Amino acid sequence: MSLTSQEIASQPQCWDDVLDQLSAHAPALPAKGEHVAVIGCGTSWFMAQAYAHLREDSGHGPTDAFPASAARLHRRYDRIIALTRSGTTTEILTALASADPTTRITTITAVADSPAAKAAHDVVVLAGADEQSVVQTRYPTTQLILLLAHLGHSVEQARQDLVTALEAPLDPELLQAEQITFLGDGWHAGLAHEAALKVREAAARWTESYLVMEYRHGPIAVAGPGRAVWSLSPLPAELADRVEATGAHLRRAQLDPVAELVLAQRVAVRLAEDAGRDPDRPAHLTRSVVLA
Repeated sequence: MSLTSQEIASQPQCWDDVLDQLSAHAPALPAKGEHVAVIGCGTSWFMAQAYAHLREDSGHGPTDAFPASAARLHRRYDRIIALTRSGTTTEILTALASADPTTRITTITAVADSPAAKAAHDVVVLAGADEQSVVQTRYPTTQLILLLAHLGHSVEQARQDLVTALEAPLDPELLQAEQITFLGDGWHAGLAHEAALKVREAAARWTESYLVMEYRHGPIAVAGPGRAVWSLSPLPAELADRVEATGAHLRRAQLDPVAELVLAQRVAVRLAEDAGRDPDRPAHLTRSVVLA
């Protein structure tokens, strides 16, 4: 079994552990009413999108999500949250260095003594969810479960559906599809982008991702026989009908969206293995992007 598969399978324990630690981590996380910017790169940016959308929709305060390379931290924020597994990513460190010195910084990382941790006022260390593999799986979902629970968002359904996501047989039509498009609505959109990224990273397979209601505005033209559309959110009946009319295989959301993402992680690994690729060490990728 690949390291990535082992790390995917370990998510129930990681989630339980971080929920047990919620009260200890809470002082480092944004208070209700704070104006917050969340930054990240790649997977972390997609987790930032999901959290920011749900935080603002839940009435906790204005929340912006930025890729660290394009973060607008000159705006007035009460707190910046930096999401970074390694704590060494160049764009994260550059963004934090440019922040207003009066803005409080929280770094959420797997490495306690990393440069991004040292640049923060508050640090949340999720060392138990760290990974050996390049492709992130258990770390981002554990991080997101912590952030969702801190918002008061129930994660019980996600925890229950995680068992199904880890044990259910994989859909052969998804494994045989030459192309997969992931859809998500609201805070699920970040998870759809992350699901597509997993398949691209691990398997080098052609994947796309869109907001549910944006999919009709051009991208649906890619759908067709031998391809698949996987929605992490409920679909309007009319859109589902249009997708099925293309001949593409449609997977409607069946699980909590975070659990659907875990299922997509398993599909990504299987696609990589079927293609003879090493899911632990994808070509051209490294654990952390450190620029000269």
